[in-house]
Amino acid sequence: MASRTPAPQTPAPQSPAARTPAVRTPAAAPKAAPRRRLSVDERREQLIAVALDLFSARPPEEVSIDDIAAAAGASRPLVYHYFPGKQAIYEESLRRAGQELAGRFEEPATGALSDRLARVMDRYLDFVACHGPGFEALLRGGSVAASPGTNAVIDEVRRAAHDQILAHLTPVRASPQLRLTVRAWIANAEITSLAWLADQQREPREQVRLRLVQDFVGAMVVTAAREPELATALVGFLAAEHPGSPTGELVRSLAGLLAVPGLAAALGALATGVEPPPG
Repeated sequence: MASRTPAPQTPAPQSPAARTPAVRTPAAAPKAAPRRRLSVDERREQLIAVALDLFSARPPEEVSIDDIAAAAGASRPLVYHYFPGKQAIYEESLRRAGQELAGRFEEPATGALSDRLARVMDRYLDFVACHGPGFEALLRGGSVAASPGTNAVIDEVRRAAHDQILAHLTPVRASPQLRLTVRAWIANAEITSLAWLADQQREPREQVRLRLVQDFVGAMVVTAAREPELATALVGFLAAEHPGSPTGELVRSLAGLLAVPGLAAALGALATGVEPPPG
Protein backbone atom coordinates (compact mmCIF):
# COMPACT_ATOMS: atom_id res chain seq x y z
CA MET A 1 0.00 0.00 0.00
CA ALA A 2 1.54 3.35 -1.07
CA SER A 3 2.32 5.92 1.61
CA ARG A 4 0.48 9.21 1.49
CA THR A 5 2.51 12.38 1.24
CA PRO A 6 1.15 14.99 3.61
CA ALA A 7 -0.07 18.16 1.89
CA PRO A 8 2.10 21.23 2.53
CA GLN A 9 0.71 23.51 5.22
CA THR A 10 0.06 27.16 4.32
CA PRO A 11 1.14 29.50 7.09
CA ALA A 12 -1.63 31.44 8.70
CA PRO A 13 -1.72 35.08 7.63
CA GLN A 14 -0.21 37.48 10.19
CA SER A 15 -2.17 40.37 11.49
CA PRO A 16 -0.91 43.91 10.61
CA ALA A 17 0.14 44.38 14.20
CA ALA A 18 2.28 41.28 14.06
CA ARG A 19 3.97 42.39 10.84
CA THR A 20 4.90 45.86 12.25
CA PRO A 21 8.28 45.85 14.03
CA ALA A 22 8.11 46.83 17.63
CA VAL A 23 8.97 50.43 18.27
CA ARG A 24 11.58 50.88 21.04
CA THR A 25 10.86 53.70 23.38
CA PRO A 26 14.06 55.69 23.96
CA ALA A 27 15.30 55.73 27.49
CA ALA A 28 14.42 58.89 29.29
CA ALA A 29 17.30 61.36 29.53
CA PRO A 30 18.66 61.67 33.06
CA LYS A 31 17.30 64.67 34.82
CA ALA A 32 19.78 67.47 35.47
CA ALA A 33 20.68 67.81 39.07
CA PRO A 34 18.85 70.77 40.57
CA ARG A 35 21.02 73.85 41.11
CA ARG A 36 22.02 74.18 44.71
CA ARG A 37 20.57 77.25 46.27
CA LEU A 38 23.24 79.51 47.73
CA SER A 39 23.17 80.07 51.43
CA VAL A 40 22.82 83.61 52.78
CA ASP A 41 26.56 83.91 53.38
CA GLU A 42 27.46 82.40 50.00
CA ARG A 43 25.14 84.75 48.13
CA ARG A 44 26.54 87.75 49.97
CA GLU A 45 30.11 86.70 49.18
CA GLN A 46 29.16 86.21 45.53
CA LEU A 47 27.71 89.71 45.28
CA ILE A 48 30.84 91.20 46.86
CA ALA A 49 33.13 89.30 44.47
CA VAL A 50 31.10 90.34 41.42
CA ALA A 51 30.96 93.95 42.58
CA LEU A 52 34.71 94.03 43.17
CA ASP A 53 35.33 92.81 39.62
CA LEU A 54 33.12 95.59 38.26
CA PHE A 55 34.61 98.30 40.48
CA SER A 56 38.10 97.16 39.46
CA ALA A 57 37.29 97.55 35.78
CA ARG A 58 35.39 100.84 35.98
CA PRO A 59 35.22 103.88 38.26
CA PRO A 60 32.54 103.34 40.94
CA GLU A 61 30.25 106.06 39.57
CA GLU A 62 29.96 104.07 36.33
CA VAL A 63 28.72 100.92 38.09
CA SER A 64 25.04 100.55 39.02
CA ILE A 65 23.08 98.15 41.17
CA ASP A 66 21.58 96.78 37.94
CA ASP A 67 25.09 96.05 36.65
CA ILE A 68 25.91 94.14 39.82
CA ALA A 69 22.64 92.21 39.73
CA ALA A 70 23.10 91.25 36.06
CA ALA A 71 26.70 90.11 36.58
CA ALA A 72 25.65 88.00 39.57
CA GLY A 73 22.64 86.49 37.80
CA ALA A 74 20.43 87.94 40.51
CA SER A 75 17.56 90.38 40.65
CA ARG A 76 17.82 93.98 41.71
CA PRO A 77 15.61 93.40 44.81
CA LEU A 78 17.89 90.54 45.85
CA VAL A 79 20.92 92.82 45.84
CA TYR A 80 19.00 95.32 47.98
CA HIS A 81 18.08 92.48 50.31
CA TYR A 82 21.77 92.09 51.19
CA PHE A 83 22.96 95.69 50.89
CA PRO A 84 21.05 98.93 51.46
CA GLY A 85 22.60 100.54 48.38
CA LYS A 86 25.55 100.76 46.05
CA GLN A 87 27.69 102.67 48.53
CA ALA A 88 27.43 99.87 51.06
CA ILE A 89 28.48 97.16 48.62
CA TYR A 90 31.24 99.42 47.26
CA GLU A 91 32.70 99.97 50.72
CA GLU A 92 32.55 96.26 51.52
CA SER A 93 34.20 95.38 48.20
CA LEU A 94 36.88 97.96 48.84
CA ARG A 95 37.46 96.58 52.32
CA ARG A 96 38.10 93.13 50.88
CA ALA A 97 40.44 94.54 48.26
CA GLY A 98 42.22 96.55 50.94
CA GLN A 99 42.81 93.42 52.98
CA GLU A 100 44.28 91.72 49.92
CA LEU A 101 46.54 94.68 49.16
CA ALA A 102 47.74 94.94 52.75
CA GLY A 103 48.60 91.25 52.65
CA ARG A 104 50.85 91.83 49.65
CA PHE A 105 53.21 93.87 51.82
CA GLU A 106 53.95 90.83 53.97
CA GLU A 107 57.37 89.37 53.19
CA PRO A 108 59.72 87.08 55.15
CA ALA A 109 62.61 88.99 56.68
CA THR A 110 65.32 86.99 54.93
CA GLY A 111 67.84 88.00 52.30
CA ALA A 112 68.88 91.44 51.09
CA LEU A 113 66.53 94.23 52.13
CA SER A 114 66.17 95.63 48.61
CA ASP A 115 65.40 92.15 47.21
CA ARG A 116 62.61 91.78 49.76
CA LEU A 117 61.19 95.17 48.87
CA ALA A 118 61.40 94.36 45.15
CA ARG A 119 59.18 91.31 45.69
CA VAL A 120 56.71 93.43 47.65
CA MET A 121 56.62 96.07 44.92
CA ASP A 122 56.10 93.44 42.26
CA ARG A 123 52.97 92.24 44.06
CA TYR A 124 51.86 95.82 44.69
CA LEU A 125 52.15 96.80 41.02
CA ASP A 126 50.34 93.63 39.99
CA PHE A 127 47.47 94.66 42.23
CA VAL A 128 47.48 98.21 40.83
CA ALA A 129 47.34 96.86 37.27
CA CYS A 130 44.41 94.55 38.07
CA HIS A 131 42.32 97.13 39.94
CA GLY A 132 43.38 100.25 38.08
CA PRO A 133 40.29 102.32 37.16
CA GLY A 134 38.40 101.99 40.44
CA PHE A 135 41.36 102.62 42.73
CA GLU A 136 42.69 105.38 40.51
CA ALA A 137 39.45 107.29 40.98
CA LEU A 138 39.53 106.71 44.73
CA LEU A 139 43.20 107.61 45.30
CA ARG A 140 42.87 110.76 43.25
CA GLY A 141 40.03 111.83 45.54
CA GLY A 142 37.69 112.57 42.67
CA SER A 143 35.28 109.68 43.10
CA VAL A 144 31.69 110.46 44.05
CA ALA A 145 31.79 107.20 46.01
CA ALA A 146 34.53 108.46 48.34
CA SER A 147 33.35 108.57 51.95
CA PRO A 148 34.72 108.29 55.49
CA GLY A 149 34.32 104.52 55.11
CA THR A 150 36.36 104.30 51.92
CA ASN A 151 38.98 106.69 53.27
CA ALA A 152 39.33 104.52 56.37
CA VAL A 153 40.06 101.50 54.17
CA ILE A 154 42.82 103.35 52.32
CA ASP A 155 44.28 104.59 55.60
CA GLU A 156 44.32 101.04 56.92
CA VAL A 157 46.24 99.82 53.87
CA ARG A 158 48.77 102.63 54.29
CA ARG A 159 49.16 101.79 57.96
CA ALA A 160 49.73 98.11 57.18
CA ALA A 161 52.35 98.99 54.55
CA HIS A 162 54.04 101.38 56.99
CA ASP A 163 54.21 98.77 59.75
CA GLN A 164 55.46 96.03 57.42
CA ILE A 165 58.27 98.23 56.08
CA LEU A 166 59.35 99.23 59.59
CA ALA A 167 59.38 95.57 60.61
CA HIS A 168 62.11 94.95 58.01
CA LEU A 169 64.24 97.69 59.56
CA THR A 170 64.52 96.07 62.98
CA PRO A 171 66.33 96.45 65.32
CA VAL A 172 66.36 100.15 64.36
CA ARG A 173 64.13 102.25 66.59
CA ALA A 174 61.20 103.69 64.67
CA SER A 175 61.98 107.34 65.32
CA PRO A 176 59.60 110.10 64.16
CA GLN A 177 62.01 110.95 61.33
CA LEU A 178 62.18 107.34 60.16
CA ARG A 179 58.39 106.99 60.29
CA LEU A 180 58.04 110.15 58.24
CA THR A 181 60.51 108.83 55.66
CA VAL A 182 58.53 105.59 55.29
CA ARG A 183 55.22 107.46 54.98
CA ALA A 184 56.69 109.76 52.35
CA TRP A 185 57.94 106.78 50.39
CA ILE A 186 54.49 105.12 50.52
CA ALA A 187 52.99 108.34 49.15
CA ASN A 188 55.64 108.27 46.42
CA ALA A 189 54.66 104.70 45.55
CA GLU A 190 51.02 105.76 45.19
CA ILE A 191 51.89 108.77 43.03
CA THR A 192 54.20 106.67 40.87
CA SER A 193 51.63 103.92 40.37
CA LEU A 194 48.91 106.44 39.46
CA ALA A 195 51.22 108.05 36.90
CA TRP A 196 52.00 104.58 35.55
CA LEU A 197 48.28 103.89 35.11
CA ALA A 198 47.70 107.28 33.49
CA ASP A 199 50.47 106.46 31.02
CA GLN A 200 48.68 103.17 30.25
CA GLN A 201 51.52 101.16 31.80
CA ARG A 202 53.85 101.90 28.91
CA GLU A 203 56.90 101.81 31.14
CA PRO A 204 57.86 98.19 31.90
CA ARG A 205 56.77 97.10 35.33
CA GLU A 206 60.30 95.98 36.16
CA GLN A 207 61.60 99.52 35.71
CA VAL A 208 58.88 101.03 37.87
CA ARG A 209 59.58 98.46 40.56
CA LEU A 210 63.34 99.10 40.44
CA ARG A 211 62.87 102.85 40.67
CA LEU A 212 60.57 102.55 43.68
CA VAL A 213 62.97 100.26 45.52
CA GLN A 214 65.96 102.47 44.78
CA ASP A 215 63.99 105.54 45.89
CA PHE A 216 63.49 103.80 49.22
CA VAL A 217 67.18 102.95 49.56
CA GLY A 218 68.13 106.53 48.75
CA ALA A 219 65.65 107.88 51.29
CA MET A 220 67.09 105.56 53.95
CA VAL A 221 70.63 106.78 53.25
CA VAL A 222 69.55 110.42 53.52
CA THR A 223 67.69 109.70 56.76
CA ALA A 224 70.74 107.85 58.13
CA ALA A 225 72.74 111.08 57.77
CA ARG A 226 70.45 112.54 60.45
CA GLU A 227 69.85 109.37 62.50
CA PRO A 228 73.04 107.85 64.01
CA GLU A 229 71.24 104.65 65.01
CA LEU A 230 70.04 104.09 61.46
CA ALA A 231 73.52 104.90 60.13
CA THR A 232 74.99 102.12 62.27
CA ALA A 233 72.35 99.64 61.14
CA LEU A 234 72.90 100.68 57.54
CA VAL A 235 76.26 98.90 57.62
CA GLY A 236 74.54 95.56 58.24
CA PHE A 237 71.85 96.22 55.63
CA LEU A 238 74.44 97.05 52.94
CA ALA A 239 76.61 94.07 53.88
CA ALA A 240 73.66 91.75 53.13
CA GLU A 241 73.20 93.21 49.63
CA HIS A 242 74.83 91.81 46.50
CA PRO A 243 75.88 93.28 43.13
CA GLY A 244 72.71 92.08 41.40
CA SER A 245 70.32 93.57 43.98
CA PRO A 246 68.53 96.90 43.41
CA THR A 247 70.93 98.47 45.93
CA GLY A 248 73.93 97.07 44.07
CA GLU A 249 72.67 98.56 40.81
CA LEU A 250 72.04 101.91 42.51
CA VAL A 251 75.56 102.06 43.96
CA ARG A 252 77.07 101.40 40.53
CA SER A 253 74.91 104.11 38.98
CA LEU A 254 75.96 106.61 41.63
CA ALA A 255 79.61 105.65 41.27
CA GLY A 256 79.29 106.21 37.54
CA LEU A 257 78.40 109.84 38.21
CA LEU A 258 81.92 110.41 39.48
CA ALA A 259 83.10 110.07 35.89
CA VAL A 260 81.26 113.28 35.00
CA PRO A 261 83.98 115.93 34.60
CA GLY A 262 84.23 118.15 37.66
CA LEU A 263 81.57 116.35 39.68
CA ALA A 264 84.00 114.49 41.94
CA ALA A 265 85.85 117.72 42.72
CA ALA A 266 82.60 119.55 43.45
CA LEU A 267 81.42 116.80 45.79
CA GLY A 268 84.81 116.69 47.51
CA ALA A 269 84.72 120.42 48.07
CA LEU A 270 81.27 120.20 49.62
CA ALA A 271 82.35 117.29 51.81
CA THR A 272 85.54 118.94 53.10
CA GLY A 273 84.51 122.57 53.02
CA VAL A 274 87.57 123.39 50.92
CA GLU A 275 87.02 125.27 47.69
CA PRO A 276 88.33 123.40 44.63
CA PRO A 277 91.25 125.02 42.83
CA PRO A 278 90.16 127.31 39.98
CA GLY A 279 90.19 125.83 36.51
